[in-house]
Amino acid sequence: MAESPVLFLLDKLTSMLQEEMQLLKGVRTDVKYIKDELERNKAILRIADDLEDQDPELKVWVKQVRDVAHDMEDAIDEFTLRLVDHHHGHGSTSSLHRFSNAIKNVKARHRIASDIQDIKTRVDTISQNRRDKNEPGSSSSHPVAPKLDSQGYALLLEEADLVGIDNPKKQLIDLLFKEEPGLVVVPICGMGGLGKTTLAKQVYEDPTVKKRFRMLAWVTVSQSFKLDELLKDLVRQLYKVIGKPAPIEVNKMKSDQLRVVIKNLLQLNRYLIVLDDVWRVNVWDAIKHALPNNSYGSRILLTTRKKDVASSSCTELHDKTHNKEFLSSEEAWSLFIRKTFKGNSCPSHLEDVCRSILKRCGGLPLAIVAISGALATKDKSNIEEWQVVSKSFGSEIEGNDQLKDMEKVLSLSFNDLPYYLKSCMLYLSIFPELYAIDHMRLIRLWIAEGFVNGEEARTPEEVAESYLKELLNRSLIQVVEKSSDGRMKTCRVHDLLREIINLKSKDQNFATIAKDQDIIWPERVRRLSVVNTLQNIQQNKTTFQLRSLLLFGLLDSLDHFSIAALFPQGYRLLKVLDLQDAPLELFPDEIVNLYHLKYLSLKNTKVKRIPGSIKKLQNLETLDLKHSYVSELPAEIMELHRLRHLLVYRYEVESYAHFHSRYGFKVSASIGCMQSLQKLCFIEADDERSQALMIDLGKLTQLRRLGIRKMRQEDGPALCSSIEKMTNLRSLSITSIEDYEIIDIQHISKPPQYLQRLYLSGRLEKLPEWLPSLKNLVRVYLKWSRLKEDPLVFLQGLPNLIHLELLKVYVGETLRFKAEGFPSLKLLGLDDLDGMKCMIVEEGAMPGLKRLIIQRCESLKEVPSGIEHLTKLKSIEFFDMPDELIDALRPNGGKDNWRVAHVPVVYSTYWSSGGWDVYSLETLGERDKASSSSSHTAAMRSLQLRTLWKV
Repeated sequence: MAESPVLFLLDKLTSMLQEEMQLLKGVRTDVKYIKDELERNKAILRIADDLEDQDPELKVWVKQVRDVAHDMEDAIDEFTLRLVDHHHGHGSTSSLHRFSNAIKNVKARHRIASDIQDIKTRVDTISQNRRDKNEPGSSSSHPVAPKLDSQGYALLLEEADLVGIDNPKKQLIDLLFKEEPGLVVVPICGMGGLGKTTLAKQVYEDPTVKKRFRMLAWVTVSQSFKLDELLKDLVRQLYKVIGKPAPIEVNKMKSDQLRVVIKNLLQLNRYLIVLDDVWRVNVWDAIKHALPNNSYGSRILLTTRKKDVASSSCTELHDKTHNKEFLSSEEAWSLFIRKTFKGNSCPSHLEDVCRSILKRCGGLPLAIVAISGALATKDKSNIEEWQVVSKSFGSEIEGNDQLKDMEKVLSLSFNDLPYYLKSCMLYLSIFPELYAIDHMRLIRLWIAEGFVNGEEARTPEEVAESYLKELLNRSLIQVVEKSSDGRMKTCRVHDLLREIINLKSKDQNFATIAKDQDIIWPERVRRLSVVNTLQNIQQNKTTFQLRSLLLFGLLDSLDHFSIAALFPQGYRLLKVLDLQDAPLELFPDEIVNLYHLKYLSLKNTKVKRIPGSIKKLQNLETLDLKHSYVSELPAEIMELHRLRHLLVYRYEVESYAHFHSRYGFKVSASIGCMQSLQKLCFIEADDERSQALMIDLGKLTQLRRLGIRKMRQEDGPALCSSIEKMTNLRSLSITSIEDYEIIDIQHISKPPQYLQRLYLSGRLEKLPEWLPSLKNLVRVYLKWSRLKEDPLVFLQGLPNLIHLELLKVYVGETLRFKAEGFPSLKLLGLDDLDGMKCMIVEEGAMPGLKRLIIQRCESLKEVPSGIEHLTKLKSIEFFDMPDELIDALRPNGGKDNWRVAHVPVVYSTYWSSGGWDVYSLETLGERDKASSSSSHTAAMRSLQLRTLWKV
């Protein structure tokens, strides 16, 4: 792990020598000496990570190298900061002031000369110590990991990975369906990594389970259990089931009040509640009083690692614990082969060594998948690489302690990472337990921290994306949420693996987590993650030389938040400041003095104004103001020439007709000079500078994502000319100033060929003629188009289109999906096509469609013709549709029910004064609300489909 800071420092030293900074005589020679010595040590550092745990002396040496690299980096950045401070001064141009600055510059040069001389002495000592010992190998002794294939998500620990799950799943469902009117608790017990949560999820999402239970909710408990927040989450979920927003008063309720609300919601319904990852008996005791023992056959599914929790939860109700067992040798081998060799058989010359490795996994699915991820990168023709893995386990693993076995296996997976991924992996320890990490946030943080190596012809974001995919391929992180087109939105680390990287992070002083009041602070803190409260910060003898500060779940009031007050003299070198979700209303003044800052997030805060002095942040690359109250940026923002991601927008709930409205930002200066921008959204174009703005956009040739709001028709030609220059554009979102205003983007002769997502909200005289040429499109959203021509003619040939939504797009009476059209489409949403009387699906059209949503199409009174050809459909939703259509689909008496008989989930939603009422078509004859959580999810997704237009 010392290699990463050394490599980062070497880049700095190279730049320092090339730029000929103002250094005193002799200092340049010392800098070059330090650089050369670190270069010589680099090869040893590359293999030291694998050996330092067995060699205490090596571990000390590695720590010394890491510390000297950090100190040298600090010395350089302190010097740069002093020069910047003296250059800016206080605006005075007097001779006296210039003389004063000259003296300060001399002092700054003397200071860095002294620091570097001290560091040179330390480097001499470190190098001598290394020469006095036997060097721990050479660069040639550490094979470089081959490039992974691009399977992306194929190696994740998902439901499909778990062999032998069908039988326990059936057993659990039988227990849930058992004809017993009282409340039944079904605990799933076993050690971490056995797949308890995965099994529970399989049961929870089974269509037959969803149809049986009226109310469903999933609550993740975990070790960091807070009763009030858990009960509030359960209340919100239950209100979503019934299609109503939770009352505002819920936010202020205490535990006893919340229990009453939950009881009232559940008392008269058959419900299924999953309590996932319960650690203590008192946790179960605190929750159970909120769950009524009614006589409708309700059930509680509970997962836990602790046998006492399992027995306590079912003693009173005489239920039976389901003990999750380890995989049998046959099941373990099947999983191992599938993950290691991607479905192919094991080569005969590797079978013995593979079985030896598998034996040490002890039938633990998580351990098997983790080690398989590491082995999948090995050269299958080189048996020695595989034998090294087998031998590195050590004889001590032969014991029966399964937890230690798993920890060693997972540690091996970490140690097997190439050096550039180890810092990225350890960085995940800064996020709280069970935290769903936004994948783009993570990528931007990695870049700001300096973990991403530059590569020719690829942006840092693209390189970081490849790092993330490599971690996914190695099964070291898991996807929490994906978009409909398959992109990862959030990820997390399995809790057991997280425990391991936390220990490694603490051991190497990589990051400090201030979560508990009794935290033991290290001597020096460079990265600090504060969880829940700032009161944990006790300076004592700790030296804060912060490079990164991140706040999570802060409960403290930040009316007068001051970084300087918390960390006197220890914050000026910050590169990362992430205040997302903090209860912050004012922009902290001292931020503008953080010259080295690269990443600033005020997302989800109440900050309204950004000062013009932000121009001092000349190294800033990311400014994330999403869901803050900032609506205008100062003209000085244009002086931030290194800014790559400018994200400023928020949503607000307004009415049923416009459930969400998006607000962007205005800026009074020319934006064309910000030529490093990759993401710009959402900029508003409704002022007198709109024409100039559209022309300026053409200078931003590095843009990957562009969002424009309040566009006028007359600005269309200028925008078209600019878009032609954006050859790297991947996502384009345009919303007109009014829903009847025409978006004039016909005149693009060379559209961006890499465009993947297109969002057009406004009137179109016709679909752009260039649209069918965009073969990389995966998502298309059209809103308010009011086309007279059938839009499907232009769209059906797009080979990679996965997600299509049309809202008030077509005024014609017939919509025809032709044979072989939309070959890759998986989600189709049709909304408010009020003139459409007939929908025809020819055989062979949309062969892979999985989800169909039709809503508010008042003239569609007949079931779509040919819908029975959509054999891959998993769900259909009809939202606020005519009774004639719904009647035709009734299970009893509906003349067209046979058309949808092959679809697992079919439901309908209705708007009423109290919210969205959801009905399953299987019970629609009695007008009973659907006994399925998918119903309320469908209703909410309908709203999102109709109103959220995300890029």
